[in-house]
Amino acid sequence: MSEFTDNQFLERLGLIKEIAARQKRVAKIKEKRKAITRHLKRNPVQREFAQVPKNETNINHWTDASKYANEYYGETMRETTRFDNDWD
Repeated sequence: MSEFTDNQFLERLGLIKEIAARQKRVAKIKEKRKAITRHLKRNPVQREFAQVPKNETNINHWTDASKYANEYYGETMRETTRFDNDWD
């Protein structure tokens, strides 16, 4: 390992001091930023969702699929399935 000259040693020492001072400034800025934004953090919103009891039936569920299809897609369904048996 080579020996440093006095000039190189002083330059290196000055660079180390400069980096240490910069790190202290950055740490102070981070602390100030943390102090400013600390009050901005809010508690998460607690939401309550409606629970459907297990023993009740779903009022939105159709139990008769053919009745549902006839009511909402009646004419279209009949027109599209009219010729289905002709292919057999």
